[in-house]
Amino acid sequence: MNRLLSISIALTSLFATTSCFAAYPDEMTESATTQIMQNTSETDNQGPWLVRTRALLVVPEASSSTIKPDLGGKVTDISTQATLEVDFNYFFTRHISTELILATTNHAVTAKDTALGKVDLGNVNLLPPTLTAVYHFLPDSHIDPYVGAGINYTYFYEVNPGSVASNINYQNSFGPALQAGVDIALNKNWSLNADVKKIYINSDVSVETGGLLPTQKTSVDINPWVIGVGVGYRFA
Repeated sequence: MNRLLSISIALTSLFATTSCFAAYPDEMTESATTQIMQNTSETDNQGPWLVRTRALLVVPEASSSTIKPDLGGKVTDISTQATLEVDFNYFFTRHISTELILATTNHAVTAKDTALGKVDLGNVNLLPPTLTAVYHFLPDSHIDPYVGAGINYTYFYEVNPGSVASNINYQNSFGPALQAGVDIALNKNWSLNADVKKIYINSDVSVETGGLLPTQKTSVDINPWVIGVGVGYRFA
């Protein structure tokens, strides 16, 4: 009974739409064509450059191999941080662009279940410029969702080794990146943006203890989710 009711409602809606189009075919066709031409014209008149600034929340999903040869345990806790970011986009076509993001964060690092229990491994700054190729599904629409994939290079700097280690070395790394987001047009130039990225970062880490222990080593996956909201400006 419910399925029959649903089918009846669907057929009624289809009949009403068909009747309306039959009664006013020229007006409806002209209106739709005009709207499409206006949207396409605005997109064609835009320049290839789009610049955004976003507020980011960087949420690592940390894991590591066992810290060897003596300390044991794993790096499983890398702090979540907020920061600001700027990104530059170049449109090759209405649908295809590239995006380069620039941001840096400072993270506290902790190893757990070691021979010394919970170990503070200090803080480290990450600079992971990320370049992605992006596909825009609805470039002529007010709401334009997109997806992208690319590569990041992560540079580690200004390492504070904490209270146990005398020195910690993080190896810089390359890794893939995935993203999805949406632009919401405010006018021809300005837009709102929401974006989520998954950036894969792995680093071989060496921990020096000032001669108390041999050099301790582990491979750390940081793999943060990068969640951002902001505004963009498309140059004419």
